[in-house]
Parts: sequence; structure tokens; C-alpha cells
Amino acid sequence: MSYYLLLTLLLLPLVGSGLVFAWRNTSSKYLALGIALVQMFVTFYMLSDFDFNLTVDSSLQYEITYPWSKFIKSSIHLGIDGMSMLLLLLTNILSPLIILSSFNENVSYKNSFYGLILMMQFGLVGVFTALDGLLFYIFWEVTLIPIWFIAALWGQENKRFEFTTKFFVYTFVGSLFMLAGIIYVGIHSASFAVTDLYNADLTDTQQIVVFWFIFFAFAVKLPVFPFHTWQPDTYTYSPTQGSMLLSGIMLKMAIYGVIRYLLPITPTAILGISGQIVIILAIIGIVHGALIAIIQNDMKRIIAYSSFSHVGLMVAGIFASAVLTLRGTFTIEGAEGALVQTFAHGVNVAGLFFCTDILYKRFKTRDIRQMGGLAKVAPKFAVLFLLIILGSMGVPLTNGFIGEFILIKSIFDFNVLASVIAGLTIILCAVYLLRFYGKAMFGEGDASVLSTAKDLSPVEFSVLASIAVFVILLGVFPQPIIDMVGTSLKFVYTSLIN
Repeated sequence: MSYYLLLTLLLLPLVGSGLVFAWRNTSSKYLALGIALVQMFVTFYMLSDFDFNLTVDSSLQYEITYPWSKFIKSSIHLGIDGMSMLLLLLTNILSPLIILSSFNENVSYKNSFYGLILMMQFGLVGVFTALDGLLFYIFWEVTLIPIWFIAALWGQENKRFEFTTKFFVYTFVGSLFMLAGIIYVGIHSASFAVTDLYNADLTDTQQIVVFWFIFFAFAVKLPVFPFHTWQPDTYTYSPTQGSMLLSGIMLKMAIYGVIRYLLPITPTAILGISGQIVIILAIIGIVHGALIAIIQNDMKRIIAYSSFSHVGLMVAGIFASAVLTLRGTFTIEGAEGALVQTFAHGVNVAGLFFCTDILYKRFKTRDIRQMGGLAKVAPKFAVLFLLIILGSMGVPLTNGFIGEFILIKSIFDFNVLASVIAGLTIILCAVYLLRFYGKAMFGEGDASVLSTAKDLSPVEFSVLASIAVFVILLGVFPQPIIDMVGTSLKFVYTSLIN
């Protein structure tokens, strides 16, 4: 009967979204927060009942299987393993914090705004639990609709429609390529069940074509160089909550998709030139994103390019381990580090975007050159902001350290020169984030602005303090996450070589 828990986890935000849409008064934000909190507690309960001692051959937990079309060989197949559980935790911890972060905002059409956030949560839960290729694609597209409305209708400037439409076109076109790739693999498989897709009868040439079709969708969503041009503008012109959703959770769908739906299906392509091209593109993105972040003065663009750079490191690590495994040295370190970093990055980048919102409310600008001196009048904010900055930099004993260390080590095992170049992220990240923090918090500042600036409100403190707890907690105790995803990754990488 445990499958009822997964069904609850999937349907609660969908039903809650409908209730919030229908709740046409100012208290809709409290209803949305309550639903998101219940969702979080259900996730924690499932975590407490989660079996961490599974072997590679063990079945999934909370599994649901219901055939919906024999004609197309697809079924409603959902389930949870360690990798899914980690991303469900990220989704359902950040969602209530994202909703709470908007409580000081004067949001128009509150019921629609919060209803869309919950609808987004429904799609994300579906993506991270779907075990059927077509079902995965459906949930993937479901997430695109609410985030487009959130970014386009509640964005901050006149160009928001232009840039969010660019984002929609990029991701939708990429998704169509993924759909074509999944259908092609499904035709050569017993069904669209993920394990059947792994056993698809594809030639080497077919694997290469399928690899690029599916990878294109993930490369746009992550994004990977050179498919990143939509990201800085979309992050900049979206409302704070939209930026938190996009960077904190939505791009993690692509990390999950690469591991779950790409690696085991196309091993020949990954062992060949395609895998090496992806690693090169990812490393270019690491340095390219960091260098551009250094020269930015718009704080939201700094965080956008920082996110782009960090994602490149995750992708390089995943493919480095995959190539090494296919060459005969079985290792899951790169994917392990990527998933640890996925959780850490999701927490940190959501915190950073909320900090930009706090700074904007005090200084009425996103230009860090026009800020300064806030640490003198907002000491609580200064401390919490610094903790999140340190986590993003990967300082030891913060959540960003262990994942980054494992990723660089996995790239080192693949190629020493590649690891040296990728390792520049440690130095460059410190440069742009400390420059951002220093410009905003230190110096003289504008006396007239600082005289009216206040420290954190209760809502702001609650959100930032919660994020800071995860920065420290996961920095000191990262092993539970590593243990959680280990068995899942061993299954994926074993499927890769089999």
C-alpha cells in the first residue's frame, strides 16, 4: 500500500493548484504555503521509511504501474530510488521556501501566481518519478507551461515577454528533439519502460543520432555551451520566485535526465567522439560563464552566469565517469559528485536569488556599483548572505565543497589538463562572488539609502536562515546524500556497460 504515498506526493500539488486557482482572495498565499508544507512533510515521511540498504538488483520503492496503452507500448510507471528521492527532497524543500519568499511582495493575481507554482511542483515530481519514456516527456513539458506564465506575467521589466518567449522556443524545440529520440528508441525496444529503453537494439550510428537528439533537449535546459544564450536574460527579467524555480529546481531535471535517460541508452556514442565533445563543451562553459560573471555589474546576471559555470562542472563530471566506465574502469564518482552538487547548487542558487531581491528592495537597483555599506545596518543579512556565498564558493564545511571536490577528482581521473582547466572554477568563483558581496555589503554606500534601510524582516530571515542551515548541515554531513544515490548510480552505470 506504500504506493499511496507516491500517489499523494504526485497529486497533492495538482489538486492544491486547482484549489488555489479557485481561492480568489488575498489568503491564497497561505493556502499555497500550507499545501507545500504538507507536501514537504510527506516527503520527509517517505524518506524516514526509505530503504538505504538496497542492492543494484533490488526493486524500486513506492512503485506504481498501470498500463494505459498497449498500442504505443507505454504505461503509467512511477517509482522512487535514491536519485529520485534526492531530487524530490530538493523540490519539496525549496517549494515552500519559494512561496514564503513572496509574502512581502505585492503580487497581483495571487491565486494564479501561487497556483502556477504548485502546478510546476506537480510537473517536477512527475519528472523525478517517471519510469516510462513517454511519461517522462509529458511531465517534462508540463513544467514548461507554468514557468513561462510566471516569468512572462510577473517579470520585472518591459522585455520580459521577449526573453521568456525566447526561453520557451529554445526549450520547446529542444523537447521535440528529445521526443523524437525517445520514440525512435521505443520503436526498437519492447516498450517505453526505462529498463526496456536501456536494452534497445540500436546500431552504433543509430546510438549517435539518438544521443544528439536527446542531449540537445538537456543541453538547452541545463544549459551547456553554446545553448545558454536564453538563460541570463530569462533569469534577469523573471520575478525572483521564477528565477529561484528555474535555477534551483528546473535545470536539475536535465541533470537527472542525462543520468537516467541518456547514458545507458547510448553507450557507444558516449565512448566515441560524442562523449568527449560534451566534456569539452562543458569545460568551455565552466570558464566562459565564470569570466563573464566577473565583469557583470547586474547582480542577477552574475548569479545567472555563475549557475551556467557550475552546471558545466556537473556535466563534465558525469560524462568523465561514464567514459572511464566504458573504457573498463568502473566509477560513479562523477555522477555522485554531480548529484551532491545538484542538491547543494539548488539550495545555494535559490538563496542567492533571494538575496538579490533583498538587495534590490534596499537599493532600488541591480547594479552592484551603486550599492555598499549595507553590512553596517543589516548585520543579520550580512551573516546569512555570507554563509550562502561561502557555500556557493565551495568552502570546506559548506554544502558546495564535497560535490565540487568529487567532480574535479573525477575529471582528473579522465584527463589531467581537463581537471586543471575545470578547477579554475574554484578561483574564478571566489573572484566574482566576493566582488559581488564586497560591493553590496562594504564601503561607504549612499547615506540617504542606508539611513532608511532595515535588516531582515521575519519572512526574509525565515527563508535565508532555513537555507543557511542546509549550507552548514550538508557541508558537515554530506555522506547521507552520497549513500542515498549510490545504489541508483551503480544500476545506471552497470546498465551503461551491459
